Amino acid sequence: MKFADKMQVFDMNIFSKLEDKKAEIAKSGREVINLSVGTPDFKPDDHVIAALKEAAGVADNFKYSLADLPELIDAVIAWYARRYGVTLERDQVMSVYGTQEGMAHVALPICNPGDLVIAPDPCYPVFMFGPRMAEAEIYYTPLKKENGFLIDFDSIPQDVAQRAKMIVVSYPNNPVTALATFEFYEKLVAWAQKYDVVVVHDNAYSELVMDEEPGMSFLKVPGAMDVGIEFNSLSKSYNLTGLRISFAMGNTEIIRNFRCLRSQIDYGISFPVQKAAIAALNGPQDILERNRKGYRERRDALCGGLRSIGWDVPDSPGTMFVWAPLPSGYDKSFDFVLELMEKTGVICVPGESFGPAGEGFVRFALVAGVPTIEKAVRLIAESGIVR
Repeated sequence: MKFADKMQVFDMNIFSKLEDKKAEIAKSGREVINLSVGTPDFKPDDHVIAALKEAAGVADNFKYSLADLPELIDAVIAWYARRYGVTLERDQVMSVYGTQEGMAHVALPICNPGDLVIAPDPCYPVFMFGPRMAEAEIYYTPLKKENGFLIDFDSIPQDVAQRAKMIVVSYPNNPVTALATFEFYEKLVAWAQKYDVVVVHDNAYSELVMDEEPGMSFLKVPGAMDVGIEFNSLSKSYNLTGLRISFAMGNTEIIRNFRCLRSQIDYGISFPVQKAAIAALNGPQDILERNRKGYRERRDALCGGLRSIGWDVPDSPGTMFVWAPLPSGYDKSFDFVLELMEKTGVICVPGESFGPAGEGFVRFALVAGVPTIEKAVRLIAESGIVR
């Protein structure tokens, strides 16, 4: 059989590879502490679960939805106005099956084959995968520690900027956990206007800023609506990863074309999921601070604990992840992850899976309680892997 040439540049998702190794370790009877996949173990609010159950009990709700419920769009618009001070119109909002799916497809209505997309390095893998699906070329702009892991627009060659069709940006950033300022977004908008580049911003972690005020929306910056869109997800903010619902918001023409494309492959988010999302957005919001507090405690336990055993891991300023430089004596992240799993049963993600600049780091997900994290630190200390 012959398959598409593009499949030569794709590999199995790193989480699938780690899952195979996890199953092997578990089969031997050893305990596994899985800090790889960023799926929250905190529970959704009861009123959201109740809304989902009620909607699932109505037979008509098992039909194709075909479109977003008006009350869902109203809830998103009201939430963005309350939370970010951003005014949205109804034709500037649409749902997608999670930001992962949205990012995988958004380049299709924007890019022709051979167009250039600028992506950060390191970055979440779908930021690279989506443009490649559209047969676009990718220019990687490095996120460097000395720049606070922010994109340095001055370092992007002029010929690259002039050719670029789209740039992918994401703060708070997964995997490097960095935050961006209002001034950074002002530079982004000015740069995008100068070179006529579409901005696609992933804002999935705005509610998970650990020690400062919660994050902002890129769309708050004057001119942002003219150049781009933003994804915002209920997965991490409201612990609804499995329901798969996120929203794309911003420039009317981008949203119109994106909606047109998705109408060919999608019959709409199910009514029960939409009802649950409405309940989350319109209901009590104290879950957001509970989540921040919980992740902050876990971050302190992991980062502080690892530093106490000689592994110099900085505190994460945002997201639900920890971005850790490899301990002394290691230079290959995948090899280190495999050794860590063998010696301790603790699973994290090799930095190389997020792009070339991710080599030399690993990413931990804060998806276990403090006692489990403390146990993971103890197992790492006892293994001797940190020298």
